[in-house]
Amino acid sequence: MKISEKPDLILPSRRIFLRNGLTLGGLSLLTGCAVDNEESVDRALTAISRLNDRAQAWLFDPARLAPTYPASMITRPFPFNAYYGEEEIREVDGEAWRLELSGLIADRKPWTLAQLRALPQQSQITRHICVEGWSAIGQWSGAPFAHFLRRVGADLTAKYVGFKCADDYFTSIDMATALHPQTIMALSYDGQPLPPKYGFPMKLRIPTKLGYKNPKHVQAIFVTNTYSGGYWEDQGYNWFGGS
Repeated sequence: MKISEKPDLILPSRRIFLRNGLTLGGLSLLTGCAVDNEESVDRALTAISRLNDRAQAWLFDPARLAPTYPASMITRPFPFNAYYGEEEIREVDGEAWRLELSGLIADRKPWTLAQLRALPQQSQITRHICVEGWSAIGQWSGAPFAHFLRRVGADLTAKYVGFKCADDYFTSIDMATALHPQTIMALSYDGQPLPPKYGFPMKLRIPTKLGYKNPKHVQAIFVTNTYSGGYWEDQGYNWFGGS
């Protein structure tokens, strides 16, 4: 997700929109919170966001596939998207890079880029949907994330899978989404090694999620039962982030 505004410029407008759409009495009824000042409004809106997360999780079908497209529909050039400008793209040394593993994982040995490339690979042409309202179609190739999690002995009954990135971004997803057949550890874009602007050396591509749930430059993965939020989620965005 490309964000040019600061979070403190985004969230007030989001609050205003929601406050205009709901009476204070309605907020109180929905959340069980007393709503009589800015702080209590924020608490109420956070409660609504969490209700929305639970509803999306309940509606999510782990067997339902996101739409795929022919190569003729690929968006060229595919847009750059991040919480910083394109001139600030992180350069990662692929030879020195190691994917660190922690949490509820049996085999926590770090992985090299070459090892990831040696795993079974799949390709998809899917739509990236940004919370800002734009979308673009791209071709991504990489290792199915479900295969990787099983390979390293991750606890597949755990609630969350979290990601820490070389550009200081972080996020987390539900285990059902992690195991979805279209969730991949993308190593290539449009038939070429993943460019830095799209997340080299590895990006998690999740076509069932909004763009901000697709972390780039991933350098650490952890499995946990503890809610760990995310960069934008901690600033008010919905955690589930289904597209």
